[in-house]
Amino acid sequence: MSTRVAVVDDHPIFRDGLAALVDSTPDFDLVGAVADGPEIVALVAEQPVDVVLMDLSLPTMSGVEATARITSRSPAPAVLVVTMVDDDDTVVAALRAGARGYVLKGAPGEEIVAAVRTVASGGAVFGAGVAGQVLAL
Repeated sequence: MSTRVAVVDDHPIFRDGLAALVDSTPDFDLVGAVADGPEIVALVAEQPVDVVLMDLSLPTMSGVEATARITSRSPAPAVLVVTMVDDDDTVVAALRAGARGYVLKGAPGEEIVAAVRTVASGGAVFGAGVAGQVLAL
């Protein structure tokens, strides 16, 4: 069974790159690639998604707010934050909102694929930068 993945990022080149990575991974099925929070909330409401790759800096609705809305659904997809920084309070806010972890935007494709598989199977992915804050939640 394929893992159904959606991508949300407001930067077209990065969004397209993540979508291509997902699309080229044999056990992943790209459900959609969108540019903002309202679009991903609507996409998740319209079709089954297992994992959402979520940028935090989005126009119109923050990635944290979009994460909270998505993870309040039943069944809720796993949200994996894809961010530029590893110690930002915003990452911790996203984790509090229900994200299952995060990867850095500079991570190699294999690391992102492994993180998607981890959160899809119920695991969590945290970098050292926020691990202490996560453990304190």
